[in-house]
Formats: sequence, structure tokens, C-alpha cells
Amino acid sequence: MSIVKDGLKIAIIGAGSGYTPEIVEGFIKTYHQMPVKELWFVDIEEGREKLEVVTSLSNRIVKKSNKPIHIISTFNRKEALKEADFVLTQFRVGQLTAREKDENIPLKYETIGQETNGPGELFKAFRTIPVMIDIANEMSELCPKAWLINFANPAGMLSEAVLNHTSWKRIVSICNGPLLIKQRIANALDVAIERLFVEIVGLNHLVFAKRILLDGKDVTSNVVKMVAEGVKPVDNPGVSDWDKDFLLGLNMIPMSYLEYYWKSKEVLEHEKHAAANEGSRAVVAKSLEKKLFEVYRDETLSETPEILKSRGGSGYSEAACGLIYSLYNDQQDIQTVNVQNNGAIKNLSDDAVVEVNCIITNNGPIPLSTGELPASINGIIQAMKSYEQVACEAAVSGNYQRAMVAMTINPLVSGDREAKAMLNELLLVHEEFLPQFDLQHLKED
Repeated sequence: MSIVKDGLKIAIIGAGSGYTPEIVEGFIKTYHQMPVKELWFVDIEEGREKLEVVTSLSNRIVKKSNKPIHIISTFNRKEALKEADFVLTQFRVGQLTAREKDENIPLKYETIGQETNGPGELFKAFRTIPVMIDIANEMSELCPKAWLINFANPAGMLSEAVLNHTSWKRIVSICNGPLLIKQRIANALDVAIERLFVEIVGLNHLVFAKRILLDGKDVTSNVVKMVAEGVKPVDNPGVSDWDKDFLLGLNMIPMSYLEYYWKSKEVLEHEKHAAANEGSRAVVAKSLEKKLFEVYRDETLSETPEILKSRGGSGYSEAACGLIYSLYNDQQDIQTVNVQNNGAIKNLSDDAVVEVNCIITNNGPIPLSTGELPASINGIIQAMKSYEQVACEAAVSGNYQRAMVAMTINPLVSGDREAKAMLNELLLVHEEFLPQFDLQHLKED
């Protein structure tokens, strides 16, 4: 690893995010084991105001810590990438306005609208993948030994695209979901999290706690029974509301995002009600973000406020800082991250990106074998991986017909007619962020 002579250089792309100050606090906590010399905050001109607010608060946090960390904010991505040791990506192409369109347009077609599932996920991938590929290509020139740590969504698909459509291999995508599942199982059992081993298997936002060990003893069935019978709910939206017999028969804890696929009708009705009243999640997030940045502007504030937790994404900074710490220090601990399969799940190809437990080494994550997928979850994971792979191909090539296939085979889309209508409408409303697609034929129709 190429390390700055007296400390690390870390670039954060999308640093105007409200989560950035929490990441800064994470680096402060581990400073003596992982000295960060420079934090480069990168954003685009449209995010100037938020970047300035976040930089100011982060500087106050660093000053309070008395750690010699220098923060540089810039709109020059290449300058930030030059000789960096780690690069964090957390940007949102089109910002929350684009997310709002992703959420609301599918509802017109009686389809779930959500930014990491269904048509919304597809278009977030279409907007984001080309930018991620540009970043990977720039890193190969400017910081070839750096690690790219991504927690922009859709995290798994972004790694899928970079790993299988570029020569860049030093990318790890992370999600807070597996960490939260483990924490909440520990809370339900009233034990320290260090006593647990939770075997996580699946894809980003589509994982299962397949096996749960407490002090080495398999307690999976006991935990599932506790959750199914409501004795000790795992506080993860959707999880504790599954039918008792379904959960007992599954004998696993499904991540809450499975409700989009296995409770589709209920979720759709909820989204339609929300859109007609308080607004979709993007609308709510805009309001929360506005309040958050009003608090951030307080010049007496020198730590992350409690209101940050209400924005969602709890645990992302912990996951990001923990991964960087383990990569840097060759901890060889176990974390759940998105990597190429390489035999971890026998049902999937080696190059498919999966979200599984990995040993984190200085040379990168090593996925742990989890064997064959149980028949009960194999179908949904295989279907989603096929969709993801076609979606990545369409995002890279800009091929309209492959985009049409990706939209149609997504499990949340009911048929090709609805798929084409949604595809065309979303392509046109997001045109400014989709330079890879030639949309002239849609404008002429």
C-alpha cells in the first residue's frame, strides 16, 4: 500500500453529504492506529453550499479532537485522487430530486417505487455506474494502490459494474444492513455482539442471516422462533412482521428489504398512501436534510447531533471506518462486504458480486464459503443477480434493448408493456444524467 509519509490521504467523493462529519469522527477515534493526515472533501458545484457547511463542521470536530488532520475541500476530483490511499464514494447523481422521480413514476404503473429496488434502483444504477467507472479509471492513473470504498447505492451493482466492466479490482462496496442485523440479534439475545457469529449470505439489500452462532453454538432456530413468536423482535422494519409459519419454515432472518418482494402488495399500498399524503421517502428525506443542515450551521456545534440518526443510514460511517481500519492494519477480522463471489456461493459464478462474510486483509477481502444456497432463497437471489448483470451491461453500453430486458426481468415489474412505459418515461425525465443513452427515437415517437 502506498502510504503518505507521515499519515494517510483519504478522499471522500460526495463529501457534501450529511453523513461526512460522522465519518470524520470515526477517523478521529482510530487516529492512533490509523493516522489520517489529509481528508479531501470532493463535491460538484451544485453541492457547494452543503460542502461548505460540512467542511466547517468537520473542521470544528477536528479542532476539538486536537488531532493533526488537515481538511481540504475541492471541486477538482483528480486533485483529490492524486496519491490517495483510500477513496470513499457516497455521491448521489441527480440528488434527492432524481430520487423523488424514481419513487413516484413507478407508482403510476402500480409498481413499487424505491431507490434500491425495482425501476428506481435500475435508474439510480444507470445514472451512477458511468461516474463510478470514471472514478475507477482515474484512480488507476492517479492512485493505483488505493482502495475504493463505496457506499453509494445501489452498492452491489456499482461493484458489479466496476469489477466486471473495467480493469480496476480494488473496490469494496459496503452496506450498513448486515451490521445492523447482527447488532439487533445481539440486542434480542441480550449479549455482547462479539459473542455472535452471523453467517450473512445473498446480495446487497437482499441478504439473509442464514446461521447464527452464540459462543460457537448454533442458535439459529431459537432466534428465528423468538422473532416469529414476537418474544424478541429484531428491530428491523419488516422483519418482525413476517407470518410466523413462513419465518419458522424459512429458518433464517431475512433482511427488511425482502418485504419489497415478499410483501409487494402491502408495500405498494403503503407507498401510494405516503405519496398522496406526507410524500415519498425522498420528500421526507429532503425535509430531514434541511433540518439537519440548519443544525450543522450552528457555529458552536463540534460533534454530530442526535438528529443525524433520523436521516437514515445509521451505521454507515461505522462500517466504512471499520473496513478501512481493517484493510490498513491487516486485521484479518470478519466483515460483511460486497466482493466477487470466487466460490463463496456455489450457485453463482465466480465473478458475480455478492454480499457475504469476508476476512479483511491488507490485500483485500477474502470471501468465506457458504456452500449451496438453500432452495427457499436460491430463486430470488438468482433472479436478482441475473437482473443486476443485465442492468450493469445496459448502464455501461447505453443499449436501449438491454435496458428494456433489465427492466422487464426485475421481479417487481409485472410485464413488458409496463416495463417499456416506465423505461421510456424515466429515460426522458433523467436525460441530463444519462449521456450513454441515445434517446432521439423516444423524442420522435
